[in-house]
Amino acid sequence: MPNSMLRTKSHICPKASIAAERKAPSFPIRELTYWLDGSKKTTELKERIMLELERDPLWRVSDYPNLSLAETRERAMKKVRRLADLASSRPLEETMVRMSIISVVDPGFWTRFGVHFGLFFGALQGQATPAQLAYWMEQGAFTMQGITGCFGMTELGHGSNVAGLETTATYDPNTDEFDVHSPTLTATKWWIGGAAHTATHCAVYAQLIVNGKRYGTKTFVVQLRDTKTFELMPGVNIGDLGKKMGRDQIDNGWIRFTHVRIPRSHMLMKHTKVLRSGKVIEPPLAQLAYGALIQGRVSMVSDSANVAKRALTIATRYASVRRQFSDGTPGAPETKLIDYPIHQHRLLPLMAQTFAMVFAAREMTASYQKLMSQLNELGDSKGTEADSAIKNLKETHATSAGLKAFCTWMCLNIIDQCRQSLGGHGYSAYTGLSQAYSDFAVHCTWEGDNTILTLQCGRYLVATALDARKGQPLPANLAYLKNALSADGKELKVKPCAGDSADVVGSLDTLQAAWSSVAANAIVNAVRDFEAGLAKGLSKDNAYEFSSASRLHAARMHTYTYLLHRFAAQVKKSPQALRPTLTLLAQLFGAHSAVNHSGEFLQSGFYSGAQIETLKGFVNNACAQIRPDAVPLTDAFGYTDYVINSPLGRYDGDVYEKYFELVTSLNPQKPIPYFDSLIRPLLERTNESQPGPELEIDQE
Repeated sequence: MPNSMLRTKSHICPKASIAAERKAPSFPIRELTYWLDGSKKTTELKERIMLELERDPLWRVSDYPNLSLAETRERAMKKVRRLADLASSRPLEETMVRMSIISVVDPGFWTRFGVHFGLFFGALQGQATPAQLAYWMEQGAFTMQGITGCFGMTELGHGSNVAGLETTATYDPNTDEFDVHSPTLTATKWWIGGAAHTATHCAVYAQLIVNGKRYGTKTFVVQLRDTKTFELMPGVNIGDLGKKMGRDQIDNGWIRFTHVRIPRSHMLMKHTKVLRSGKVIEPPLAQLAYGALIQGRVSMVSDSANVAKRALTIATRYASVRRQFSDGTPGAPETKLIDYPIHQHRLLPLMAQTFAMVFAAREMTASYQKLMSQLNELGDSKGTEADSAIKNLKETHATSAGLKAFCTWMCLNIIDQCRQSLGGHGYSAYTGLSQAYSDFAVHCTWEGDNTILTLQCGRYLVATALDARKGQPLPANLAYLKNALSADGKELKVKPCAGDSADVVGSLDTLQAAWSSVAANAIVNAVRDFEAGLAKGLSKDNAYEFSSASRLHAARMHTYTYLLHRFAAQVKKSPQALRPTLTLLAQLFGAHSAVNHSGEFLQSGFYSGAQIETLKGFVNNACAQIRPDAVPLTDAFGYTDYVINSPLGRYDGDVYEKYFELVTSLNPQKPIPYFDSLIRPLLERTNESQPGPELEIDQE
C-alpha cells in the first residue's frame, strides 16, 4: 500500500475529533453554564451581548495583531461613545455583564473605558458627598458628556505606598482654593490611563495641607483640559508614555501640576472635610475611606477567572483535535494530545484552578457588596455597629488583597501554560494567547503590587492570630484556626490523616482539614518570627518586616485554603446533577496543590510520606476521570468563537483551515519593501578585496 494512502487513512478530520468529545458528557452542560453564570437569565443576557458585539463592525478583533499603536488607540476610541451611550441608558446589571465580556474580548479597551467609569466615577461615588456627586453628574461625569475622567494616584516615585505620595494640595483660605502642586520629579503622576489623549478631569490623590499641617492623602478633582478647546489648563503638563507590554488601547500618560488652583469644593469630602475657615473635620472612622478602593481588587479576581476560562478553552479544544505520534500500528491514527497522561497533567489541574477562582470570585463579590452596604448605612455613627464595620472592612481588605495577588498570579501562569501546550503555534500572535499574556501581566502590579498585597494579607493573619490569643473571636475565613491551634494559640494541634487509601487521603473533607493544618502552621510560624523580632527589640513595624518572608508564605497557604473551602461550599450548594463533577474538580484542586507543596504537609504532620505518594496516585486517577469531560467543561464556560478569538479554540474543531485562512488573509503576499535596498546588495556583494594604495617602500 502506498505511503500516501496510509497517511490518508490514518488522518481523522479535526471536526470529527472534537465532535466525539461531546457525545457523552457526565453532566448537563447547559445546567453547569447556568450555575457558573449565576442564573439562566444571566447566561441568556451574556449570549445576547456576545452576539451584539460579534455583529458590530466596530468590535472586530481578529486583526488586532496587525494594528499599529495609533490604529489600536483610534479603534478603541471609536467604541467609547457607543458604550458610553449604552452604559447610561441600559440597566446597571446589563452594563456589568457587558463589561465582564469585554474584559475578555478586548482587555485594553476595557481598561480605557473602565478608567472613567470604574476609577474616576468610582472615586466620585466612594469619596464625594451627595451634593458633590450630584454636581459632577450634572457636569456629565456619568454619561461622559462634557467630562472624561482619569485616576491620578500612582506617581513616578510611589505606587503601593499611597500614604507616601508627594503631590500636595495646600489650602489657601484667602481665595477658598487648593493649590495642587508636583514639588519633585518623582511626584509626577505616572501610568495615568486616559491622560495622554482623552481625559478632561482627574481624580488626583494628594497630600492635604492646611495651615502648614498635613492630614494625609485625600482626593481632589482637577481639570486637565479645557472642555471646549481641549487645550491644557494653566499649570498642567501632560505627556504620553507610549508603547507598553500590552493594553495599547489605553493612552497612559504622565501629569505634572505647577501650582494649579481648584475650588475648595473640588476636594471630595464624604469623609474628611475642610471648612471655609480652614478648619479640618476628620471622620471618626478614617479607615472607612478605603472601603471603595477594594472594588478594583475584587473585580480582578473575577477577571482572572474569566480570562483563565478563555485560555483553557483554546488549549483544551486544540488538545482534543491535535494528534501527535501513534502506537506504531500501520494505518493507525496518531494520538490526541489530550489522551496523553502528561498532557492531562498540564491542563486539567489548571481547569480545577479556574473553577476555584470562579467560586472564590462569587463569594468575594458578595462579601464586598455586603460590606459596602454596611458602610453606606453606617454614616458617621460610632459604637458596636462601627466596630463591626471596621472588623469586616479589615477582613475584606485582607482577603481581597490576598485573592487579588494569588488569582492574578495563577491566571497569568494558566495563560502561559496553555500557550506552551499549543507548541510552536502558541507563539503566533494569531492564536490568541501570546497577546493574552502580555495584556494580563499588568494585573500583577496595578491596583497594588502582588507581593505587597500578599504581605498585607499576611500582616492581617498575624494580627488576627494574636488577637485570638486574647480571646477575640475569629472571623469566618479563619475559623479553621480554632481547631488547628492549642488553647494558648501558640502551638499547632494537628490530628493526622487517619487512613491510607486514596478515598480517604483524597476526600474533600480530608483535603480541607489538610490545608487548614498547613495554613495554621504557616500562620503560627509567621507569628513566631514576628515575636522573635519584638524580642530583639525591634519596633512593631520592623518586627513585621523581620517576619515578611514567613508572612508572605502564610498568606499564600491561607489563600489556597480559602479557595478550597469556598470551592467545597459552592459544591454543596450546586444542583445535584453537577455535584459529582464539581466534587472531583475540587478534589483535584486540593490534591494537586498539596502534591506541589508536599513539604508543607509533612512539616505540619498531617500527611505522612506514604500518604503523599497515595495523593499523587489520586491526582493521576482524577485527571483520567475528568479527561472525558474536558471539552464539555470548556463548553460550559459559554464563550462563543468570537470571544475565544483563536482559530485553535474553535467550537467546531476546524482549527487548521481557519488558522491558515486567518494568517494568509491578514498577511497577503506583497513585494518586499526593502529588497532593493537591503536584500539585493547582500546577495550580490563580492568577496574581492580592493587593492590598497601603492607604498613607496615597495618601489625600492
